[in-house]
Amino acid sequence: MGEEKVPKTALGKAISVIGVTVCAFLVLVLIVNVTFIIRSYIYPDKVPDFFGYKPFIVLSGSMEPTILAGDLIVTKVVAPEQIVKDDIIAFRAEKNTVVTHRVTDVRTEDGLTFLTKGDANTGADAKAVSVSDLEGIYLWRAAGVGRFAMFLQTPLGMLLFVITPLCLFILYDITSRNRRNRKKADREAQLEAELAALRAAKGGDKKIEL
Repeated sequence: MGEEKVPKTALGKAISVIGVTVCAFLVLVLIVNVTFIIRSYIYPDKVPDFFGYKPFIVLSGSMEPTILAGDLIVTKVVAPEQIVKDDIIAFRAEKNTVVTHRVTDVRTEDGLTFLTKGDANTGADAKAVSVSDLEGIYLWRAAGVGRFAMFLQTPLGMLLFVITPLCLFILYDITSRNRRNRKKADREAQLEAELAALRAAKGGDKKIEL
């Protein structure tokens, strides 16, 4: 007998598509998080990046209204020569502090440096930013996502929002496959029983004709 596939319902198909999409997103989040964690341990003095992209969580309102406290921003590593006035850059102000401010002037005397200022600050930053302190140029922000992203990097956050949903989806997928396999087996058993009944009926008719 040829194999028969038990068709999925419309709801089942929709759940599968949503599940696969969410699963793929969670796997990507997991990969990015693990990459950042590994890089932070290997290079403790550097901000970890993912193919040149670096996320930062904004803790102050020095760049309001362009960037708000609690936002998640993404920067990209670029050649220092590409940075011009009015660009927003992320730079290391102290050993463990990264600041995101706007470039107010580019200086080339005694090497390339950048003067910066927060949009909400009344005065400019006291120290010029050197090339070695650059972390990247600002690309975009996700409003209010910073605090959630910070929690997501903790073991509890990873467990609640990444590992647990992945496990639930895998469990759902296994359960759905088993259910479809049982339906398929029941249908095949029913067909076999019907065929056996038909063969028996034909056999009985032949005996009567004799």
